[in-house]
Amino acid sequence: MSDTIAAIATAHGVGSISIVRLSGERALEFALKLSHKTKLTPRHATFTKLFNQNNEIIDEAIMIYFKAPYSFTGEDIVEFQTHGGFSVSEVLLEELVSLGARLALAGEFSKRACLNGKMTPLKALNIQDLILSKSALAAKIIARNMQGNLGELLEKIRTDLVKTLAFVETSIDYADDDLPSDLLEQISTMCEENSKILKEVYTLSQSKKGLIEGFKIAIVGKPNVGKSSLLNALLSYERAIVSDIAGTTRDTIEESFKLGTHLLRIIDTAGIRESKDVIEQIGVALSKKSLEDADIILAVFDASRVQDKEDEKIFDLLANTDKKIFWILNKSDLENVFKNTQNKNFIKLSAQKDITLLKEELQNYLNSFDSEGIMVSSLDLINACKISSEVIFRAKGLLEESSLELFAFELNLAINELARFTKDFQRDEILDEMFGNFCLGK
Repeated sequence: MSDTIAAIATAHGVGSISIVRLSGERALEFALKLSHKTKLTPRHATFTKLFNQNNEIIDEAIMIYFKAPYSFTGEDIVEFQTHGGFSVSEVLLEELVSLGARLALAGEFSKRACLNGKMTPLKALNIQDLILSKSALAAKIIARNMQGNLGELLEKIRTDLVKTLAFVETSIDYADDDLPSDLLEQISTMCEENSKILKEVYTLSQSKKGLIEGFKIAIVGKPNVGKSSLLNALLSYERAIVSDIAGTTRDTIEESFKLGTHLLRIIDTAGIRESKDVIEQIGVALSKKSLEDADIILAVFDASRVQDKEDEKIFDLLANTDKKIFWILNKSDLENVFKNTQNKNFIKLSAQKDITLLKEELQNYLNSFDSEGIMVSSLDLINACKISSEVIFRAKGLLEESSLELFAFELNLAINELARFTKDFQRDEILDEMFGNFCLGK
């Protein structure tokens, strides 16, 4: 990490301010050259002109110097607050590279912060997820994780596993009578409890990952029930063609919109029915694929038309899904001849007049995802919790079979999986536990 790295830290585009960040052992040197200053006071904002190597002015900017180790990366950092836009920050970045800096790789500032002990990998993941979160509720949950609840939980489980591994390896290498008589029972209980905790974290996180990524909503129904009208009403503009001709929508239409504090990705699908039209068949296939990818389904039926076989096929298609479904009876301002033979709790509305009730139901459902339970936001960490839970549960079975060597092997796998997000697993920890608890080698 001897290179001094530079990058634009603000989003690309036009704005009042653009921040260029510089980190490394030559950061202060480059900043002094650009500003023609002889010194910078750490953590003080300095208003200055910036010059290129030809002594031509680049911009008037504010510089802030963060002296190592009291910085985000633990290295010397200088931040330049220039005027925003497409040009100024790019010119400054090019000048820093010409002085000897290197363009930072994606995530390299956070990587250096982790390597220098300024943050854990888990906190780095939380920061990234906080930036990418698609709702205020997601940001709230991630911020709660950043306060240490999640890190403390994972570290406690990791510590339990390390201590247990020390007990087991001691029992393999030393006499059994040196160990507590109820040791195996205690270990089995520990495995069961921690496996259960990790499984609960995984299950909760899987069910609520739409908070982080943005929920996907698919509108489904037979042709000409008002799916496109519903899409337009949710988007508040005419995005899809509305026609009385069945099969007008032949491809999926995807758009994003905000509902309260939630960002939603909505997909209007082609009407699902039997058709000899090749293009329409492709559209129907895409509609069924959209249902698989969706988190929420809006199943639309026409109140002004008698229920038929095409409606029955929609019911059959959705019969075995575990997705959240909102059953919608559209065109309810007309004479209602649709018979609710499936006893569904329909939301009755007219997509061309008022969908307030649907919006309220959707928003209430999304707001219900708030939870005091610990939720993991990173997909990588979600999978790590799942894998660790399964490995610990498998290890418990091996312990009950007295296969201590295989049990120790599985426990090592679980420890290393969790250590990716807490701290590195060192074999010295095992020795510390062995000698500290059992006074071995006296």
